Amino acid sequence: MAAVLEVVLGHLEALVGFDTRNPPRAMDTGGIFDYLRAQLPGFRIEVTDHGAGAVSMLAVRGTPRRVFNVHLDTVPDSPAWSADPHRLRVEGGRAIGLGACDIKGAAAGLLAAAARTTGDAAFLFSTDEEANDARCINAFLAGDHGFSEAVIAEPTGCEAVLAHRGISSVLMRFKGSAGHASGADAIEASALHQAMRWGSRALELVEGEAHQRFGGLSGLRFNIGRVEGGIKANMIAPSAEVRFGFRPLPSMSIDALHGRLRGLAPDTALGHYEETFRGPPLPAGDIADAEDRRLAARDLADALGLPIGNAVDFWTEASLFSAAGLTALVYGPGDIAQAHAADEWVTIDQLQRYAESITRILRGHDGGQQ
Repeated sequence: MAAVLEVVLGHLEALVGFDTRNPPRAMDTGGIFDYLRAQLPGFRIEVTDHGAGAVSMLAVRGTPRRVFNVHLDTVPDSPAWSADPHRLRVEGGRAIGLGACDIKGAAAGLLAAAARTTGDAAFLFSTDEEANDARCINAFLAGDHGFSEAVIAEPTGCEAVLAHRGISSVLMRFKGSAGHASGADAIEASALHQAMRWGSRALELVEGEAHQRFGGLSGLRFNIGRVEGGIKANMIAPSAEVRFGFRPLPSMSIDALHGRLRGLAPDTALGHYEETFRGPPLPAGDIADAEDRRLAARDLADALGLPIGNAVDFWTEASLFSAAGLTALVYGPGDIAQAHAADEWVTIDQLQRYAESITRILRGHDGGQQ
């Protein structure tokens, strides 16, 4: 199958060459989408600009019930890159380039598989996953798409992932009373002190959830990412801002966790509490629905002949498909440890394995020969 790998690497070289960093969210309907269109003759193509650099392309051949989704946007590169991040390098069995692992390698594999088959196929390319602003997927799912199954590409080591955590990000503001720090009321009056007390209570709450389990995952992931406020050491802080996030198990209620975390701050100190982003877990739904959907995803993986891997801690847009009622799983080449890293890479063995598996799946509908 060396010829297949050569085709995949050719596509990946071209795809990595397009600057799709997000931010700055500068994508439009040309560029990488012109390339994709040219590689998919015989497909019905629909490109949609959702604004703010969010562009999607749906390519359909025949009448499939299953859609393969891959995002084309990447994180920004860092100064730690040892060479041009937009020029693919193949060294030591690795394909190195920005987005090669997360997840343009899968896009290259889909193009290679499409060219080797003639039956039903549907590919949804999107460009806003790295911004945590799912305009593309939400718009697609809100339409009359007609699909019942979805395979979402993320780096899973060419194993089907059936479950992952949800994610929620929060902005909190605390209020205090400005004054001289020598005052007897400085401890209670400081907004920063209130924020620190809340943080201590929040960490205790999270530690108390360590015993919770779902599908190989355990506990509640939590991180206070930023604390700001105050003026100087001898002045009481009149305000403070905290940004934090948590990643619940599929069996945990995000709304209930918000209630508990918000309740750790006294009303007299809390000025604002706002969820700035939410991504449901995979599978989505209450615990009974989640288990049913996980079993349906397992049946899908078995039907497609995909090895099943462990649940993962990172979030994917597969949960959005699941919440919309589709049977969804995550499957793609690469290791999440390489995603977002300098000199990001994916092994060429994984690229070949992914392209061959997608080809086999598509040929299950057209009777072609390998």
